[in-house]
Amino acid sequence: MPVISFKKNRAPVIVEKGANLMDALLKGGLPVASSCSGDGVCAKCRIQIVSGAENLSPENETEKFLRETKKVAPDSRISCQVEVLGDITVDATYW
Repeated sequence: MPVISFKKNRAPVIVEKGANLMDALLKGGLPVASSCSGDGVCAKCRIQIVSGAENLSPENETEKFLRETKKVAPDSRISCQVEVLGDITVDATYW
C-alpha cells in the first residue's frame, strides 16, 4: 500500500493504491484548501510533490486546464484530480 510522507514533520499516511490524493489527505487529518469541494474547478487544492511524482496518475484534461488557467507550478498537482499509485512525499504552504 502506498505511503504519503510529508516534507514537514508529520506522521505518514498509508492509503489504498488508486486513492484520491485530496481524500487521502483529508482522511489523514490534514486540511486541504478547496472552495469547490473537489469538483476540479478552483485549483486551491494544489499540493507540491516533493518526490515520487512518477507514482501519481497522469494529468487528466481537467488538471491540464487548471494548470494552464490557474498558473499551477510544475512541481504541484491538483490533489482532487490525482490518484496515488505508489509512495510520494508532499508539502503545502498552509501546513
